Parts: sequence; C-alpha cells; structure tokens
Amino acid sequence: MSQTTTQGWRGVAAENKDDLSEQVSFLLRARSRRLLGELLRPYRREIALLVAVIVICNAAALAIPYLIKVGIDAGIPPMVAGEGPATLVTVVVAVLAAAITQAATRQVFLRMAGRIGQSILLELRRRVFAHFQRLSLSFHDDYTSGRVVARLTSDIEAISEMLQSGFDGLVTAVLTLTGTAVLLLVLDVPLAVVALLPLPVLLLFTRWFRRQSSITYRRTRETVALVIVHFVESMTGIRAVQAFRREPRNQEIFAQLNADYGHANVQSMRLIALFMPGVKLIGNVTIAAVLFYGGLLAIDGDVTVGVLAAFLLYLRQFYEPMQEISQFYNTFQSAGAALEKLSGVLEERPAVAEPRTPVALERPRGEIRFEEVEFSYLDGTPVLSRMDLAIPAGQTVALVGTTGAGKTTLAKLVSRFYDPVAGRVLLDGVDLRDLGEDSLRGAVVMVTQENFLFTGSVADNIRFGRPGSTMAEVVEAARSIGAHEFISALPEGYDTQVAKHGGRLSAGQRQLVAFARAFLADPAVLILDEATSSLDVPGERLVQRAMRTILAERTALIIAHRLSTVEIADRVLVMDGGGIVEDGPPDQLIARAGRFAGLHQAWLDSISDLPAPPG
Repeated sequence: MSQTTTQGWRGVAAENKDDLSEQVSFLLRARSRRLLGELLRPYRREIALLVAVIVICNAAALAIPYLIKVGIDAGIPPMVAGEGPATLVTVVVAVLAAAITQAATRQVFLRMAGRIGQSILLELRRRVFAHFQRLSLSFHDDYTSGRVVARLTSDIEAISEMLQSGFDGLVTAVLTLTGTAVLLLVLDVPLAVVALLPLPVLLLFTRWFRRQSSITYRRTRETVALVIVHFVESMTGIRAVQAFRREPRNQEIFAQLNADYGHANVQSMRLIALFMPGVKLIGNVTIAAVLFYGGLLAIDGDVTVGVLAAFLLYLRQFYEPMQEISQFYNTFQSAGAALEKLSGVLEERPAVAEPRTPVALERPRGEIRFEEVEFSYLDGTPVLSRMDLAIPAGQTVALVGTTGAGKTTLAKLVSRFYDPVAGRVLLDGVDLRDLGEDSLRGAVVMVTQENFLFTGSVADNIRFGRPGSTMAEVVEAARSIGAHEFISALPEGYDTQVAKHGGRLSAGQRQLVAFARAFLADPAVLILDEATSSLDVPGERLVQRAMRTILAERTALIIAHRLSTVEIADRVLVMDGGGIVEDGPPDQLIARAGRFAGLHQAWLDSISDLPAPPG
C-alpha cells in the first residue's frame, strides 16, 4: 500500500473517530436535557411565574437609562429657562419607583428560584440514591463506591451551583441583551449600528468559549471523580493500606490524580482569563467608539445629550451580562458534565429486572429447583453449566468445594442477585424472575461472611430483618439464637451503638447479630455464605449452636470451607468446575471414600495438628 493511500485511510479513520465523538456527545447532551426536562416538569407554573417576575425586574432596570435620557432632555432645559423642576422631579420619582420595583422583584425571584432549585436537588438526590439501591450486584461489582460518592456529592453540588446562580445570570443576561438592543435601535438607528457592530465578533468569541469550556469542564468532572474514588477506596481499606505500608504508593497515586484535577481547573481558569478580559475590551472599545461618534452627532445637533447619555448607560448594561454569561458557562459546563454522568447512572437498567406482572407467594415453603441452569459473568467465563438440582422444602444442604467451584454463584442465583443465562431457578414451582421483589426478599434471606452492621444500635441492626418489629420481638429473636446474654452485658444493652461496621463487637458477636436479624425476618430459605470463616474455635461453636436454632424448619444452603459446619447438614453437594460431582448425606459420602471423604479427612488431619488448649 502506498504512503499516500495509508495517509488517506488514516484521514478517513480520524474523520470517523471525530464523527463518532460528535455522535456520542450529542447523545450525552440529549440524555442530559431529557433528565433536566423531567426534573423541571413539575414546576412549570412556578417557572412561568419566575420568568414573569424576572421580566418585570429587567424591564425596571432597562427603564432607568431611558428615564435619565428624559430627565436630561426634558427636565433640565425648563430649569435653565427659569421654569420649575416639575418634569425633573417626576422623572426622579419614576427612577426611584423603577429602582424599588427592580429590588423587590429581584428579592422575589431569588427566593422563588432558591426554593425551586432546592426542590429539584432534593428530587435528584432521591432518584439517584433510590436507583443505586435498585441496580443489580453486577453493576455495583464494576461501579466503585468512590464513583457512587462522586455522583451524590460533587456532581450534585455542581448542579446546585447552576440552579442557584447560573439560571439567574442566564435569564438576566438574555433579557438585558435583547431589551438593550431593541432600545438602542429605538433611540437612534445610526448610533445603534455603531454600538452593535462588534456583536458578531462577540458572538463568535462566545461560541468558541462555549466549545472549549465544554471539553474542559467535562475533563474537570472526570478528574474530580477519580480523586474521590481513590480517596474513598483508600479510606475504606485503611487497615490493608497500613498493614502493607501502602501509604507512599497511595500518596503518589493521589498526588498524580490531584495534579490532573488541578491542571483541568487551571485550563478552565485560562479560558475564563481569556474570555472575560476579551469581552470587557470589546465593550470598552465600543463605548469609546459610541462616545466619539455620538459626540460628533451631538455637536451637529443630530442627537441630544440625553440620548447619548442613555446610549452609554445601555452599553454598560449590554456588556456587563456578557461577564455573567462567562460565569454561567463556567457553572453550566461543570453542571452539564455532572448531569451527563447522573443521567447515565439513572438510565442504567437493573440486570435483574422486576417482573411486569409479579407473582406473590402467600406462604412460601422453600422448595428450590434448578432446571438446566447455565451462568457466566460479564467476561463470558462459564461458572455453572446445565445444572439440574432439586432441594425439598425444609432440607439443610451444605455446599463444599474448592474456591471458584460455583458455590457462591449458586447461592446468589437462589437469592436472585443474578439471573441465569439459560434455564430456570424456581421457588415453590415459581420462576424467580416471576416473583415480586417483596415476595422474594421475604422468602429468601442471605447471611454473608461480611456480617455488615449499619450505624445505629444493636436493636436497630436486628430490626433490619423486619422493620417495624417491637422491642419484645427483637429480644426474643436474640434470645432464640443465643445472643441475648452478650447483648445484655453491653454498656447500654440493646441500645448500644455498634459504631462503624460494628467495630465495637467481635466477629462472633457480629455474626450472632446477623443471625438474629435473619431469625427475625423468618424466611422460608436461608443462605449462609461462609458464616464461620472468620471465627475462632469458641466463636465458631457459639455460632454453630445458633445455627441449629435458626435452620430449624426451613430450607437452608450453607457454604462452608470449614467442614465442622457440615455436621448439621442433611445433605452435602460437592461442587467442582461449575457442576455437582457428589451429592448425598455426609455420612454416606464419607463412606464412599470419594472427593468429600478426602476433604473430610484433610480437615480431620488439620484439627489433629492444632495444639491442645491450655489447662
């Protein structure tokens, strides 16, 4: 291929890339406008009233230079001739009335705009928070907590700034520019032509600024999000950071991200530093030209001194809003970039969708069936392959196998955190995809190894299993699984604050609180994912006693690496490579001398190697 042909293909590729970039930008803007329209729609009447108020405010402001023109041309000559100041007094009163009207309507506008803006922000925060909670685990696996925080903080703040000051500046600028141009033409056409001659240059300059600032402020939003992401992840994993002496490397990464954010802000400031003085220069040159030309016309008697004075005042009003427009573009581009990100999140659809006509389970029994279920994650790697499985109601099943065998995936499919790629998962004969969210969450509860406790009291965390439960029911749930004794011994009993992530409680205590929460929820199916993995031997024994209580008369799936947990199971499923390789009661599987027997023997050997307890 010749060099010319190669360059031609590169040119076509570059053009196609630019076209694609333009299409993506257009779609992002359209999505943002759609979201903004949805947020503004409930306030159409208030916004119409707001526009009327600001029109009156700007009309009063525009009337003042014209009234000064009248005062000069019609009020001063009679006084020079020895007549009374009646006309001048009338004009002064009219100027004062216009000034009072402007101040009053301005106050009304700011109060109304502030109230509407806060209502919109309240709704936007509510939508984003609610939507983040509805999105599936597959989304949260990829979308870091730092990016979530960035959406709810810096992006919302950027939109807040636009609603509080940007909207006011834009409407005022548009009305002032339009009204001033019309009044200049009414006062004197030749002088107006001179005054408006630089307008095309100003418009081209503003258009250039708008395009450049759009790129710059999108970059600003991206870089600040990266700063927040790194900060949140570093603080969330602070124990690992300090344990592995990660601080210097984290500081290097943060310094680079912070420098990128600072550079993006510097670029935006450079644009403003060029645009604002440029607008002021054009305005001052125009005023000088009008003063010179208008002065010549006034000497010749073609215009009055009042008209020239009004022209100069109007030109000052005409170019001042351009400064406000530059500030508005500053906030608007930042808010626009933030709105693009928020609209993108809000248009994300949950991978696990709510059925259109949900089926309700009145009294779930807990029978589980897998029918030719296949599953793979987003990278396409198969995890489960054509799995068939039946678990009768009330049976306790232990899932064992090596890491990556598919145990947790199977449990997540039963909880419907994910949907299978093929096949069906059924609860009491109903496809989980047909069950309503409330029915499914009431019937299936999963207790994970994280034992996540929320900020609040012990009672609040237990009540999380069934909001609205009475204190007596909370205490009964804790007593049933053996947690009442240690909770009562806490400084404030059930009212003791658990601190961040339950930091005031031991791992075993957090596990018992999580069990009490599940017991209070009273599900038909209970899934325990590595429930004893982080416990010492005494804590494990305490939790195992609680497990016997919590698993009674309900279907249970237990994922465990410690085979001590398997002792309470009716049935064991040994998984490997996304399939079930052994299935049966634990005693029978041990007697077969198969894979589970090997795992069991290895566990017994590990126990025998442990040192004997002191005493």
